[in-house]
Amino acid sequence: MTQYRWHAAALVVFLAAFMAGVPTVAAQQHFISIATGGTAGTYYPLGGALGEIYNQHVPGVNASVQATGASVANINMLAQGQVELALIQNDIAYYAANAQEMFQRPVTAVQGIATLYPEVIQIIARADAGIRSIEDLRGKRVAVGDAGSGTEANARQILGAAGITYNDISVRYLSFAEASSNLRDGHIDAAFVTAGLPTAAIQDIAAQRAITLVPVSDELVARLQEEYPFYTQVVVPGGTYRGVDQDVQTVAVKAMLAVRADLPEDLVYNLTKAMFENLPRLAQAHARGGDVSLETALDGMSIPVHPGAARYYAEAGL
Repeated sequence: MTQYRWHAAALVVFLAAFMAGVPTVAAQQHFISIATGGTAGTYYPLGGALGEIYNQHVPGVNASVQATGASVANINMLAQGQVELALIQNDIAYYAANAQEMFQRPVTAVQGIATLYPEVIQIIARADAGIRSIEDLRGKRVAVGDAGSGTEANARQILGAAGITYNDISVRYLSFAEASSNLRDGHIDAAFVTAGLPTAAIQDIAAQRAITLVPVSDELVARLQEEYPFYTQVVVPGGTYRGVDQDVQTVAVKAMLAVRADLPEDLVYNLTKAMFENLPRLAQAHARGGDVSLETALDGMSIPVHPGAARYYAEAGL
């Protein structure tokens, strides 16, 4: 009888321990949705690589990736709790935090994890459209990105610095992929694309049709920076795209990884750590993934850093 009671007691202890552990395991599960951009841009492959890194290296995380309308849509999705992480432009993050441009009130529910790489504003035109400068866009059919997107804000600001409004062009609100197909088929004359180099959508166009990249002059860069100091002057190296053999000057903002402010500190710490310990996977996903580094992780950070990421940087000596 004593032996029976011992076994029964042991079974009760085992079952209690097992049942106590069930909610603990469930509580450690984190479903992470990563908002990216169009499938033809740079955000989407990098977001996919991040998802793989998190699934493989952060216990309890189940990460998935969403194709979206990019920066502005992503900030709104973060603020509304629809996603946990998002790739966005640092200029759009600044607008959101300060209730500027397309944001009517401050967005405080979004914080930063890291800045990643330069996002180059590339103005692509059909070679036969006669467009050699920003001023030549007057009267042309121009894709300016998805309505309300980061690309659209860049297009409007650059055109504005040149004294051009949407009334002076035939505006087309198109995603990267849509702009690519419309340029290829001759339905538009030019398109603004804000993305890392090289951009798949532009590579697709250049493989099928002769294109030019429209330069942003020194004078226009200076005028733009007076009003929007987050822009930097950059050069698209000759040979980046088929048929564009000369260097072309333009401007850039910076891509960054943002996070919902209410995510637990330990979780964001582990997400930050996993990314920087697996940078080769980002470089495999896209050439711009090779630009991501711990040393430049806070360069151009335009919103507050999440405490979990800040703790990782403190430990790393940043």
